[in-house]
Amino acid sequence: MNENEKPEVQLTGKDGNANAFAIMGACRKAWQRAGNNMNEWKAIQEKMMNGDYNHLLCVAMEHFEVV
Repeated sequence: MNENEKPEVQLTGKDGNANAFAIMGACRKAWQRAGNNMNEWKAIQEKMMNGDYNHLLCVAMEHFEVV
C-alpha cells in the first residue's frame, strides 16, 4: 500500500448506535484487508483508546478513508 493511501472503512449505515468497540473492529478489519502491518494497527488502536469517543473518531479519520 502506498503510504499516502488510507484503507477504506465504512462506519455508517450498519448500526445507528455504533460503539467504540464496533468502530475499532471495523477499522482493524479494514487495516488487515489492506495488507497493512498489524504492529502499526496496535499503535493506532492504542491511540484510539487514549481519549474519549470524539478522539477515537478523529484518530479513525486520520488513518482511514471513512465512507
